[in-house]
Amino acid sequence: MRRATFALPILLVAALPAVAQEAADTVAPEAAADAGPAAAFGPLSEAAQAALAAKAEGRPTQGQEWMVAAANPLAVEAGADVLRDGGSAADAMVAVQTVLGLVEPQSSGLGGGAFLVWYDAASGELTTLDGRETAPLEATPRYFQDEAGEPLAFFDAVVGGRSVGTPGTPALLEAAHARWGTQDWDGLFDRAIGLAEGGFTVSPRLAELVAEDRERLSRFEATASYFLPGGTPIAAGDTLVNPAYAQTLLAIAKGGADAFYTGNIARGVVETVRGAEGNPGLLSETDLAIYEVRERAPVCVDYRAHEVCGMGPPSSGALTVGQILGTLEAFELAGGPDDAETWRLIGDASRLAFADRGRYMADSDFVPMPTAGLTDPAYLGQRAGLIAGRDAALETVAPGTPDWDHAALWGDDASIEFPSTSHISIVDSAGNALSMTTTIENGFGSRLFAPGGFLLNNELTDFSFATHEDGRPIANRVEPGKRPRSSMAPTIVMQEGAPVLVVGSPGGSRIIGYVAQAVINVIDFGMDVQAAVAAPHLVNRFGTMDLEAGTVAEALAGPLAEIGFETETRALTSGLHAIAVGTDGLSGAADPRREGIALGE
Repeated sequence: MRRATFALPILLVAALPAVAQEAADTVAPEAAADAGPAAAFGPLSEAAQAALAAKAEGRPTQGQEWMVAAANPLAVEAGADVLRDGGSAADAMVAVQTVLGLVEPQSSGLGGGAFLVWYDAASGELTTLDGRETAPLEATPRYFQDEAGEPLAFFDAVVGGRSVGTPGTPALLEAAHARWGTQDWDGLFDRAIGLAEGGFTVSPRLAELVAEDRERLSRFEATASYFLPGGTPIAAGDTLVNPAYAQTLLAIAKGGADAFYTGNIARGVVETVRGAEGNPGLLSETDLAIYEVRERAPVCVDYRAHEVCGMGPPSSGALTVGQILGTLEAFELAGGPDDAETWRLIGDASRLAFADRGRYMADSDFVPMPTAGLTDPAYLGQRAGLIAGRDAALETVAPGTPDWDHAALWGDDASIEFPSTSHISIVDSAGNALSMTTTIENGFGSRLFAPGGFLLNNELTDFSFATHEDGRPIANRVEPGKRPRSSMAPTIVMQEGAPVLVVGSPGGSRIIGYVAQAVINVIDFGMDVQAAVAAPHLVNRFGTMDLEAGTVAEALAGPLAEIGFETETRALTSGLHAIAVGTDGLSGAADPRREGIALGE
């Protein structure tokens, strides 16, 4: 069992200017790549080929016993094999994640972290596991500031060792398996080890993203050697081998997570971080040795006779999704998904929730948070009153004043969180359900490739680079041992005490809008689960209504402008993976914007 971490005293420094709002994105999100035919992934089972065809035709995958949905067919097949052999959702997740870390390394892996929501069919209970990365013990609140106290430019902080937090994913795999696994631990790594040793086919998405990020990937020799062999980006259809990753997985299969957090693998991670040319970090072997997964209570909000449950702090996901839905509880959304009034309500509910997110949400192990107050129906009713009876968008929004268990006064955060990440949804034959969002943060993380064959995260740049705003400390500032705020929102929707929807998405802070919209699509608009994840996106975080380019959402630009919204058309590359649970069985869905599938039997 991993040893527990400990909290260190809060450190304060003089007031400093805030960085730009997340709304001022400086890079595009991960682009949607055409997955192409099944051959794009190498040999696939007939079931996987059928699942790709169903997604292309807009149909959900059907099953009676079990279902798994994730971002790459090879990873989904690994999980399906485990479920077919009678394994639990936790067993299957280990197989899925270890393959994803190989075939989709830009999004998640052993060098990152994850949040997991679990429904236990035997007890009927929900719980969550927090495998979020932690700041090094040597870090201070001014970690992302220059000598003059000014916040660093985002990518000046990201690329290199400074941005790397203590990885949490290996410990989370072990913790989930220890609680809910039914199959032997070491066998769950076989598929990933075989693909790493024998080679896997580079997918169109991976190849496209490597080409787009060529300059940053070339900064470090080990990274360039793997992704840019001979100076040329790997191409779709290439066969890529990763024997170092295979050896890392063999070590973890034999020795558990301790084989990652101590010894040669840990030493290689630390040397990579601290030796990163031009931007070294402070991660230490002690940081790795003391890392611990935290089991936490879920955050749940009532919505139209359902309970929408997810991960609490340090994630802002469940709280912000819950606030959006809890505010919308007062409205019928009768106009449907093509109506500007529907999106006025959703957009302003989201803006109000994001205002609270920026003020209050952070790692509650370090800062007091009004968690109960933020989701109190009376408070959300007050917030709904701000948008009721109007025919135009709110001119301005501000954080509210929810009830506190104990008082604190925070400044508004302006941290940047860019899209990458991946999501896994699983229901097993016993009725257990798992929703897990997993990440290394930005595409390709810190761009550091550890000797163990995996990329290292840049999660620490999810902290606020500034420490104060108008003299008030910012809740999400850097502190030693602290976990940065996240937008990841793995979600399980319950009705009458049982799951009816398992869902989540990558996408930076837009995850919150993607997940809330998927829930609304199913509950309010009656869409099947594949239609719900494929529907055109409209997302509002800070005032601008983002409309998904190339979809019918663009037709709402005029009507939304008429009621006071600034709009912007842009790519909105979610990666929703969802499973609907009904009396007639299971329906699985994979986002057509990415390469994943859903498989079930």
